[in-house]
Amino acid sequence: MDVSRTLLAAMLAGLWLAPAVAATNAAALQTALNEAAPDKHGVRKVLIVRGLDKMTGRATTFLAPIGKPVQFATLTIVARYCHSTPPLETPETTAFLQITDTRPGEQPKQVFSGWMFASAPEINALEHPLYDVWVIACRTNQPGQEQAPVASNAPVKARSPDAGSNERLPELPAGAEQ
Repeated sequence: MDVSRTLLAAMLAGLWLAPAVAATNAAALQTALNEAAPDKHGVRKVLIVRGLDKMTGRATTFLAPIGKPVQFATLTIVARYCHSTPPLETPETTAFLQITDTRPGEQPKQVFSGWMFASAPEINALEHPLYDVWVIACRTNQPGQEQAPVASNAPVKARSPDAGSNERLPELPAGAEQ
């Protein structure tokens, strides 16, 4: 029971993205951005993708520069477009992917072509017997991808919605503000 609570707390805290952070270190990200094809405005984008080998249970996070094929097991993944919302909006990443399965001794077969959404990978998922692939985030060579700023560090004073305008908050005992 404690293990499941710890796992749930870690997932809610965003710690399940730790492998994505490791895969996007500055040098690897910069190299991938240099390999990406620029769009009509000269912006280069890189898609952060996670692949799961269902046979071994191993998840791998990798970078897919826009317009450049990357290999994950027998799958060749080409990210054609990606977009992440600005930091102050509801987080969402969308990407258009084309995935081809190239097994030894067989002709390449396109197994997926369409949009994937980071917030809901089940909406339009890759249906493959051996592998799962889903979108994590999109990064660009443009500034402004920092986390949203915290509005204030001041403590929030809770107030009941049906409290009168002159009703005072109860005083806390000494040491309760920890």
